[in-house]
Amino acid sequence: MAGGDGRGGGWPGAVSEGLLVYFAGSHYDGSVAGTDRHIADRLATGRDVLYVNPPVAVAARRRRPELAGTLARPPLDAAGPGLTLLTVRVPPARTRPGVYPLGVALTRRAVRRALRGLGRRADAVIAANYDDVLGTAEGARTLFYATDDLVAGAPMMGLPVRTMIRAEARQLRKADAVAVVSPALRDRFAALGRAAELVPNGCDVAAYADVDDAPPPPDVPFTPADGPVAGFVGNINERTDIAFLEAVAAAGPLLLVGPRKPGFAPGRFDELIRRPTVRWVGHKPFAELPSYLRMIDVGLTPYADTPFNQASFPLKTLEYLAAGRAVVSSELPATALLRSEPDGRELIRTARSPEEFARAVAEAAREPRTPGLAGRRRAFAARHDWSQRALALAGLLDNETREVSRA
Repeated sequence: MAGGDGRGGGWPGAVSEGLLVYFAGSHYDGSVAGTDRHIADRLATGRDVLYVNPPVAVAARRRRPELAGTLARPPLDAAGPGLTLLTVRVPPARTRPGVYPLGVALTRRAVRRALRGLGRRADAVIAANYDDVLGTAEGARTLFYATDDLVAGAPMMGLPVRTMIRAEARQLRKADAVAVVSPALRDRFAALGRAAELVPNGCDVAAYADVDDAPPPPDVPFTPADGPVAGFVGNINERTDIAFLEAVAAAGPLLLVGPRKPGFAPGRFDELIRRPTVRWVGHKPFAELPSYLRMIDVGLTPYADTPFNQASFPLKTLEYLAAGRAVVSSELPATALLRSEPDGRELIRTARSPEEFARAVAEAAREPRTPGLAGRRRAFAARHDWSQRALALAGLLDNETREVSRA
């Protein structure tokens, strides 16, 4: 579990006797290693962190197999040096009006109990969700970290829109500081009267450094004779524009890596994966992704044109570049932000329609992946390492900017 040494080794001059409580919007052991896990891992290099998983409903094991990793741990468990995980069990149907406040109250109580058990106090709180948790630790500096537009995404997630509007307003009112991952969220919060710091999503560059040396996966039948392979890595759900994938599959090999949300694109998705040019391998652990990225020549970010996606910052675009692969993305404000940087337009192609998307993929596939080009892609991704994102959040919490130690 998190130690009590007041570690500050990650940031020169940073000393924190207290502990940072991170209320996550996603499970640490979830099906995809997302923003919350990456940020918490980096924050834990400079201070002790208590990572609070989203509450888990009783009997969730039977209905949600993706929570197997979370439920295999004890309620309070060490995840690594300086990082402790807390999982709170709550009644079923936690999003219902009568149950939701109880779940939040149970979470706050569990955090306070965990702090007493660890013999620590919390001097900083990050809420990366919309739960009413910013007042959990009295006297702690608080940060609301908006990693998605949950008001726009409420219908997709089965959440009540009015409840999310009120929850968002509460977080903006209570937080000492606010950070957002996308320009769209920053602009929307500004219209609501609250300034927010733009802290885009980042990339675990080191995780993809040896992609070309990874062992070929046993469940991907493509060979060089099949031609360049386009690939999508991530959750397959309402955020995905299946028409873009269909257009790519009509032109050449397509590899899909990630879990499909039940009920997404009924009929169309089944027809897509029946094509001889398409291989869907389902969910794969984060540690195995390099093997699958080795098989990919062009990485795809085929997001549908929705308000929720327009406010997002897809991790996969930078991860493809970190692996030295070409990238084709649908047009998003976050992608435009990346393309505005040096080398951005040359390294990231975008398209508006399925036909344009397929043409951009074919164009990218024809570009030889020379060591020089792969190196430029990796260098671009390295400018967005998660350590820099954690540094920005730590600066907001400490109300000052610190330099991260690369040692």
